[in-house]
Amino acid sequence: MGAAGRDFHNFNVLYRGHPEYEVVAFTATQIPNIAGRIYPAVLAGPEYPNGIPILPEEELPDLVRKQSVDLVLLAYSDLPEVEVMHKGSIALAAGASFLLAGPKETMLRSTKPVLSVCAVRTGAGKSPLTRFVSRYLRSRGFRVAIVRHPMPYGDLAAQAVQRFAKLEDLDTAHCTIEEREEYEPHLRDGAVVFAGVDYEAILRRAEPEADVILWDGGNNDFSFYRPDLQIVVADPHRPGHELSYYPGEVNFRMADVIVVSKTDSALPQNVASIEANAARVNPQAEVVRGALELTADQPERLRGRRVLVIEDGPTITHGGMAYGAGTLLARAQGAVIVDAQPFAVGSIARVYEQYPHLKSILPAMGYSAEQVRELEETIRRSDAEFVVDGSPVNLSHLVHVDVPLVNVTYLYEDLDGRMARVLERFALQYLTSARPGSARTAG
Repeated sequence: MGAAGRDFHNFNVLYRGHPEYEVVAFTATQIPNIAGRIYPAVLAGPEYPNGIPILPEEELPDLVRKQSVDLVLLAYSDLPEVEVMHKGSIALAAGASFLLAGPKETMLRSTKPVLSVCAVRTGAGKSPLTRFVSRYLRSRGFRVAIVRHPMPYGDLAAQAVQRFAKLEDLDTAHCTIEEREEYEPHLRDGAVVFAGVDYEAILRRAEPEADVILWDGGNNDFSFYRPDLQIVVADPHRPGHELSYYPGEVNFRMADVIVVSKTDSALPQNVASIEANAARVNPQAEVVRGALELTADQPERLRGRRVLVIEDGPTITHGGMAYGAGTLLARAQGAVIVDAQPFAVGSIARVYEQYPHLKSILPAMGYSAEQVRELEETIRRSDAEFVVDGSPVNLSHLVHVDVPLVNVTYLYEDLDGRMARVLERFALQYLTSARPGSARTAG
């Protein structure tokens, strides 16, 4: 059971090349246009000459019964923990056993030091922190290969191993808006990003270029690679979620360093609640407070103006947030936020039906060329005076409207320099001898 990412990885490391198992299907949810595809034979291996079908998750009970399925493996992220057991109950009621695969079986080992940045929920502030880590290590002269959690929403065979070094590479690969949101800020920083489907092959492709592998996690999943340092971001705008969402709680309990992000905009009691939970369930972890600095070009232009706010898609859909950086900036500038929902068309309108917690803001959805056009049409119909783009990608490259776009950027603020000290210790322990061409024995 998956969402085009963790499911493929778990298949590759647990079942590919093991003829004692027959994987009859992947099921798909969360991401549009995934069901109905085939996991191709070139990736699935010789036991699957026709590939493996990817079917809607709603078909799971019938699939288990008709195919006499013995095992159902849940392999996607950012689920309320009660929802995990609902899905388990569906599998059990149909007659199958229900599995969760853990780090020991699914984390690959690297020949290079690995630092992972993960989170307890989608939209916790992981991406700005990952960029901070990347810049810090590269400023020290270390070669950093960023490996991003998978988002293979196109031709799976062509996306098996991807390397992005410049913005034009994103156009060549026909990346979706969600992919661009994660890759583009790294590329603008001058970093190299690897991603794809086959994360063993991706790792071996990245290692020769790197002194350190930086795992850039997706949603609240745990790393595909065994980390030497595990940094996990918790969100004080959603206190308690660090102990009630899967697999975010796994991250929270495994973390070497817990970063309480957004402390500049959160209630002090929410920050204290997360810190108390960390002390209770993971007392060995170092707890660090961070903040997010929001910036935009001439934000004063927004004062008193009618603005349409676009936010990061995953954060406000399955991440469950009702607002993001764009909303915070618009409010701070005294703008009048236009309700986007009445103007939504096509699949954008259906997003509001699927996620009823969304109100006035517009999610940056763009999993296909048609959906990008529908996003563009929704903006055009709103008749706003400005668009505040709170997504990590510069949408003006993809969406063409006459309304001025104000791009919001957010940077991790290292309060009291504590994250820098964490990274300095990591560098001293694992990277002091790391220079181009160096390697280490996997441990």
